[in-house]
Amino acid sequence: MGLNALSSLTKADWQVKAQALEIKTGLFIDGCFVPSVDGNRFSTTNPVNGEVLAEMSKGSTRDIDLAVTSAQNAWRDGRWRHMPPRKRMAVLSRMADLVEANAAELAVLETLDMGKPISDVLNIDLPEVIVTLRYFAECIDKIEGTVTNTVKDALHFVLQEPLGVVGAISPWNYPMLMATWKFAPALAAGNCVVLKPAEQAPMSCLRLAELFVEAGGPTGVFNVVNGFGPEAGKALALHNDIAKITFTGSTAVGKLMQIYSGQSNLKRVSLECGGKSPQIFMPDLKDLDRAVDYAFAGIYDNAGQVCNAGSRLLVHKSLQEEFSARFEQRALAAYQPGEPLDPVTSMGPMVSSSQQQAVLEKIGRGISEGARLSFGGKAPEGLESGAYVAPTLLNSVTRDMSPAREEIFGPVASLITFDTEEEALEIANDSIYGLAASVWTQDVTTAHRMVKEIEAGVVWVNCFGDGDMTQPFGGYKQSGNARDKCFASLMSYTQSKSAWFSLE
Repeated sequence: MGLNALSSLTKADWQVKAQALEIKTGLFIDGCFVPSVDGNRFSTTNPVNGEVLAEMSKGSTRDIDLAVTSAQNAWRDGRWRHMPPRKRMAVLSRMADLVEANAAELAVLETLDMGKPISDVLNIDLPEVIVTLRYFAECIDKIEGTVTNTVKDALHFVLQEPLGVVGAISPWNYPMLMATWKFAPALAAGNCVVLKPAEQAPMSCLRLAELFVEAGGPTGVFNVVNGFGPEAGKALALHNDIAKITFTGSTAVGKLMQIYSGQSNLKRVSLECGGKSPQIFMPDLKDLDRAVDYAFAGIYDNAGQVCNAGSRLLVHKSLQEEFSARFEQRALAAYQPGEPLDPVTSMGPMVSSSQQQAVLEKIGRGISEGARLSFGGKAPEGLESGAYVAPTLLNSVTRDMSPAREEIFGPVASLITFDTEEEALEIANDSIYGLAASVWTQDVTTAHRMVKEIEAGVVWVNCFGDGDMTQPFGGYKQSGNARDKCFASLMSYTQSKSAWFSLE
């Protein structure tokens, strides 16, 4: 069934599909599913109830070696990079079609493994996966070199060529989408890929690799190795036959990626790491309800498990009382945690019980530091057996408190007040992170001035989270150094070659 037809399915329909689901548990190497070399496995669980979904093959250093060898063989014989551009475009386009045709299966895999509401997978994640594949497919024959204007007795041109084998390490919060942001441009540029998905939610990524082969992609070009970061992820980042590592995850692990590059072959490293994004609400904003709706969506979407989540609400003091009241009323009406397979559910659990406990502990720490709990702060009633955290608002937060400084990665908003534009900018930039931000104002001069001063890779004005595939996504400071989604992302998986011809 395609995406459009799935909107009419009920909770009972999705439960039937979940019961009939076939889960692939092996590693995907050289075009087929194989067990890990040493036979080790790990459990992937449903965060709704903690039940084991499957025992997945656990990749080790030896499995990474096998996957990289497979990709290197495909790279050397040119089965993908030497394929005519229009044929490679056709493969990725067919893959997009297959994702849509298999949307129900992929949606259930994602929902069971990560806890994401099925409606979010159908309306956000899967459409964006399809758009990403089609966008980068269309980019393939747009990669161009240049001929320079130089002396008359020489010809000089610059080629853009793929790097080789790319190692990709993707996160668990958007398992399919974040992985696609990595492998789609890497493949479009002509590279081969070894993907290590997050161990918390690997199932959908394995199916995507299989769909690449079903779409006509050559075997060995796209490999997936399940496993844990300290072993499989580290082995991938240290491998001397990997030309580039692209990583999305915590800032702490991102720093390790750069160390591993230096310890091995100086491979390129692209990082998209943590965030603590401010949403700034100036006193002249026109539509408070619209601003509030964007504000709570910016932090409660995906249960707050979003790297660019707008977790810091910087509200002018003149708006504080009314903003807080409307935020509570409208947010609690829009976001009610529930069973992810129910299409009416707008918020699922944390990805795991350990993530739930980490979020609850950070809420408690903020309260002990003086923050005031306006609502939430615990597991929702009736859902205590799952890894749920209720939508939470901490008020009276100051910039020195941990909720204003640490990435919580859960549905926790921290409201901080300010008096002046200068103070708002100072608070906004007082962070090790710089992934995203938003400004709400009716004054275009104020907006331009603040956009220039905010230290973030993405700044929205009078919205939050909007954009398309033309928008570079990535951060400043310790939020990383990469830009995903855009044409520049594709070019980051290429390198230039200068060719100088003497015409004498």
